[in-house]
Amino acid sequence: MSIIVKQISYMHPDREPLFENISFSVSKGQKISLIGNNGSGKSTLLRIIAGGLQPSAGEIICQDNPYYIPQHFGQYDQSTVAQALHIDQKLEALHAILGGDASPQNFSVLNDDWDIEERALNALAKWGLPHIQLSRKMESMSGGEKTKAFLAGINIHSPENILLDEPSNHLDKDSRKQLYNLIENSNATIVVVSHDRTLLNLIELTYELTHNDIEVYGGNYEFYKVQKEEKMEALQSQLDEKQKELRKARNIAREVAEKKQKRDVRGKKSIEKKGIPRIMLNTIRNRAESSSAKLKETHEGKMESIVDNMKQLRQQLPEKKDLKMDFEDANLHAGKILVTAQDINFGYADQMLWENPLEFEIRSGDRIVVSGQNGSGKTTLLKLIFGKLEPQEGSIIRADFKYLYIDQDYSIIDNSLTVFEQLQQFNSRRLTDDELRIILHRFLFTYNTWEKPCGKLSGGEKMRLVFCCMQADDNAPDMFILDEPTNNLDIQSLEIVTNTIKEYKGTLLIISHDAYFVEEVGVSKEIEI
Repeated sequence: MSIIVKQISYMHPDREPLFENISFSVSKGQKISLIGNNGSGKSTLLRIIAGGLQPSAGEIICQDNPYYIPQHFGQYDQSTVAQALHIDQKLEALHAILGGDASPQNFSVLNDDWDIEERALNALAKWGLPHIQLSRKMESMSGGEKTKAFLAGINIHSPENILLDEPSNHLDKDSRKQLYNLIENSNATIVVVSHDRTLLNLIELTYELTHNDIEVYGGNYEFYKVQKEEKMEALQSQLDEKQKELRKARNIAREVAEKKQKRDVRGKKSIEKKGIPRIMLNTIRNRAESSSAKLKETHEGKMESIVDNMKQLRQQLPEKKDLKMDFEDANLHAGKILVTAQDINFGYADQMLWENPLEFEIRSGDRIVVSGQNGSGKTTLLKLIFGKLEPQEGSIIRADFKYLYIDQDYSIIDNSLTVFEQLQQFNSRRLTDDELRIILHRFLFTYNTWEKPCGKLSGGEKMRLVFCCMQADDNAPDMFILDEPTNNLDIQSLEIVTNTIKEYKGTLLIISHDAYFVEEVGVSKEIEI
């Protein structure tokens, strides 16, 4: 085995358990995806396997130190690229030796890795970063550049074990393809946490993490979805049968009790007629009461057993969710021209973004994806379309339409408000508090999250809260504009976002490198820059 996880538990500093007694193994050369709902502890488990976090209990056994690419890179902001990739000491030793310092320590640190600098620069260039110097600070790089720099580290170190936490976040289409090829062709043992369903479908083993278990599915994500659905249907059938069994047991208990009561009444009358002595009456009465108690205990025990079984089944079933959005249809008739752009361009510091000026038309009902490499100006184009910026060249004509723009930072959400206060801010439909709570519950906001500050919500939670706000608002947008809507979403939130956008009948304009998502929401046009 390449990675062995034995009885791992992790407890938050406030003593709340995240997961308990998790055990699994990954054979040498195997590739697995680790999935689970938001908050199940996937990223924490990866950090524990990587050695960056100590578990509350349990043991990790790895034949080789894993190469770990985290989801967030803030801890590396003050590091150089060389330091982040753990090659800085070798580079210093190499340069010292080349500068004439032939101390044994330098040779020991270099360990005959004479081409380390050349190999590192070639790896960065392979990932589209020929302009990145090894001495550059990580904080000066974009999210996509940081991810690609860490992916280049795989080419540099050729590790036997690789841990990837949301590796396709911030990557453009071409870089995602390169990542997919790396995973498919690698001989390393790979554990991936991702919401990227194209990536998940490349991996033939799916491990689902819950708070107290790991369940293994012998197939990719699509296989997992089918198997999971069949399992949930079987559990629901068992629950339905138990409910019938409980009703039947209750009816039998009631009928037996009624018959017993009638027999007791008849027996009492018979005894009174026969004139049985009082001492005998007490004996008969005690026996009857003992018999009744035993009978009652037998039926109650059976019903209690059924209720316990039902409770166990319910714990395995996900909470039922009605995710259908009550969107009103957009008021604009299909085919109305909303935006006409003629030879537009925009630039910063007198440098135009696009070598070829853009020309396009957006009509009511269109579902359009804006595509292009990282840094090509996709977000700038969105701002031009809805009028936050004006083109420096060419012209853009906009009709009168209502739009909702959700950027990558979810700026529409006020981080100083609680979840419930945020929803109230959008309540132009004058819904009651109970109706607002129903909307929150529908989108997985349970009672204990209603007073949570929005600033503490995850990306997936903020996206779901936006949809809640849209439900409470009486003004359905004519155009829905989304900038990388699937970044940082867990699978559960991603399914909700996908289903919600599919229900929307107005105009859709999105930036997304997630090909699976783009296809799922029915995009039919592309603006490529």
